[in-house]
Amino acid sequence: MTEKQKKILVVDDEQNILWVLKKGLEKKNYLVHTASSGEEALEKLASNSYLMMFSDIFMEELNGLQLLEKTRRISPDLKIVMMTAQDTMNNTIEAMRLGAYDYITKPFDFDEVYRLIDQAETAQSISEPASVLPDPKQEAGTQDTSAIIGKSKRMQEIFKTIGQSAGSDLSVLITGESGTGKEMVASTLHQYSHRNDQPFVCINCAAISRELLESELFGHERGAFTGAIDTKMGKFQQADRGTIFLDEIGDMELSLQAKILRVLQNNEFYRVGGKKPITVDVRVIAATNQNLLDMMNLKQFREDLYHRLNVIQIDMPPLRERMEDVPLLANHFIHRYADSLSCGKIYLSPDVERILSGYHWSGNIRELENVIKRALMLALSGPILPEHLPPHLQEDTTLNNDEQWDDRLNRLIQDFLLHNNEEGTLYETLIQKIEKHLFEILLSKNSGKQVATAKALGINRNTLKRKIDTMKISPKKHKPNSSTT
Repeated sequence: MTEKQKKILVVDDEQNILWVLKKGLEKKNYLVHTASSGEEALEKLASNSYLMMFSDIFMEELNGLQLLEKTRRISPDLKIVMMTAQDTMNNTIEAMRLGAYDYITKPFDFDEVYRLIDQAETAQSISEPASVLPDPKQEAGTQDTSAIIGKSKRMQEIFKTIGQSAGSDLSVLITGESGTGKEMVASTLHQYSHRNDQPFVCINCAAISRELLESELFGHERGAFTGAIDTKMGKFQQADRGTIFLDEIGDMELSLQAKILRVLQNNEFYRVGGKKPITVDVRVIAATNQNLLDMMNLKQFREDLYHRLNVIQIDMPPLRERMEDVPLLANHFIHRYADSLSCGKIYLSPDVERILSGYHWSGNIRELENVIKRALMLALSGPILPEHLPPHLQEDTTLNNDEQWDDRLNRLIQDFLLHNNEEGTLYETLIQKIEKHLFEILLSKNSGKQVATAKALGINRNTLKRKIDTMKISPKKHKPNSSTT
């Protein structure tokens, strides 16, 4: 076997299929082993390392699906393609459910076979990167804060605010778009407070009808309304001596806002239909994705309640404003879900990391989490490749189309103008931001090679080096294994 040859195992009880596949693959310089039964395949798997296995589904004794299950246990990283002449829904679903890499029907197209092998070779050539997440065993303390991930300046400031305010009983208002992690911040505030051994109670004010929300928050007395057959304890009473998290408080009716204000002022409330006040000791954390100041001006949110809640404010940035955190979050979700959704070691390929780091993320962290879950299910093991991502995400990051590039540039400028309004500095600051982004893209594309990057930009290397130093572009992010030329 030459150094370039890769071994492939073909399993089928039909000799003509074994012969056709063997000859077709040998033309592409692969070393092909064949097995005419599932038992023979297991013997060869025990003594050989294969790039890929093609297996028929319908075989005597140990059939292809049983072989697939056994093989996944002993060789979780092996790419297994199932073959059958009976192209039925049940066969396809069952094969993919059990962890097949793909599924082809007989008579098969060799171009499709070669494409699958090329994908497997590409995946095998991408080595697993060093872990980008800290070892939780080395973290001080026992609190689980692994779901709040971030090295960006904005997130570091939020971590400081959490640390400074967690030990107090002051009310906290968390603002930010949907999917930015507001509930996780509330949970962390509770975990680091002196109330951490008491209940942390969450309620989504937008998910419960106006008629039921008051009862959910404060409880009700028996007979208070039709259907109230028993006395019910509300969320505030359940959270006594602990923390209550009022999510999407901007959706709460004005009449109910007044009752929340009473709890904050007097630490007491009345159940629905109740005549005796109930006293509680509760820390209140609220969150919203709406602009409460605008709602106050429109008389849709009480100003007195706003000021009671907004003693400490934490504004969660959208993911597109902390793109350096995207790989950290992606790897966090891989670690969290890999055991349940994949079959072996799995990690981001460089191409996918680049795509994720260039996407707009309108759905923020929740969208990224769902993208990673999908990719884990499709990739199963080895590197996550671009084809494992949703098509719309790949399309959004394709810069060959002028319209897509104009759209992304427009979004970048609009986001910048929204959060930077200091007069006299907009032009210079925005140009520097775009210039830095351009340099990072080209350095990454050229594997950190400064000569090639300077040539592409039409500037000399000394100018490029000076700008890299001025803009504090990290060489580690773009540098290849060898020294930069």
